[in-house]
Amino acid sequence: MNTMTSGHLVVIRDSFAERQLDLLKKALAADQVIPYLGPGLLEIRSAGPPVPHTPEAVAAALNKRTPASSKIRTNMWSVAQYIEQRRHRRTLQVWMAEIFAAPVVPTILHAWLATLPLSVIVDSWYDGAMRAALIQTRRTDVVEIQGVTRAHEIGDIWTKAYDLSGILLESAPAAKTVLYAPHGGARPAANFLVADSDYVEVLSEIDIQTPIPDLVKERRASRGLFFIGCRFNDQMLRTYARQIMKRSNGPHFAAIDTATLTKNERRFLAASAITVIDMPTGQAAARLVGLGETLHEAKRGIV
Repeated sequence: MNTMTSGHLVVIRDSFAERQLDLLKKALAADQVIPYLGPGLLEIRSAGPPVPHTPEAVAAALNKRTPASSKIRTNMWSVAQYIEQRRHRRTLQVWMAEIFAAPVVPTILHAWLATLPLSVIVDSWYDGAMRAALIQTRRTDVVEIQGVTRAHEIGDIWTKAYDLSGILLESAPAAKTVLYAPHGGARPAANFLVADSDYVEVLSEIDIQTPIPDLVKERRASRGLFFIGCRFNDQMLRTYARQIMKRSNGPHFAAIDTATLTKNERRFLAASAITVIDMPTGQAAARLVGLGETLHEAKRGIV
């Protein structure tokens, strides 16, 4: 079977998956869908990820600087909280900036997305590859909105806006493309939502959508989301994805190798009405940018 339903989880496979990606390619080019990018995109680089590409890898990098209890050692948010409490917030910020200091060359997918007239791009990781791709295209019609920790803020400030040169803007202009980084980003100002405490107030408000920028709320209303490079194996990741999808028009899709899905991920995808395209991230990215046929032939030994 090429299409199947497991409970309420809809999975598209084989040639049907390729056709769905072809349709999503057209929808992206027509600004009818919002790409939601995850750290798994860093895995498709031939040289490997230059920075951590999973929360567990960030936790390991932080543990090298200050070992945390074995009970929390693999949990990025808890390890970051441990460091903040014992070494101060400034230390955590400096270490996160060090961990993500290496410049990340955009993947073929980032580069392609940067050429499209997209209203919104959601980048859910700290590496800044999508930002770099937009800079490389010399776009002047982009504003980046990053989530910021409340630890440094007074008042009702949840995000900050920047142009691509890194200049802080007083407010987010209605630019053609909004690059929304809900968890912050290493550049231009080392904004990181990473510790448990960073999310306490955010999670208390996110159900009523306060932390989500108005431009994102307005532009998602007529669009669905397409998740690529994303996993949902932690409650924090599921919560953010669910709230960013909230009140969007749909439909929603995710390119994921279903063999790797956990039970919680399957429940989340089904409950969120996200149709799963059963394909590894690299193969899906190649298909979107027009390399899919070449990869398919290579697998069959033709090229």
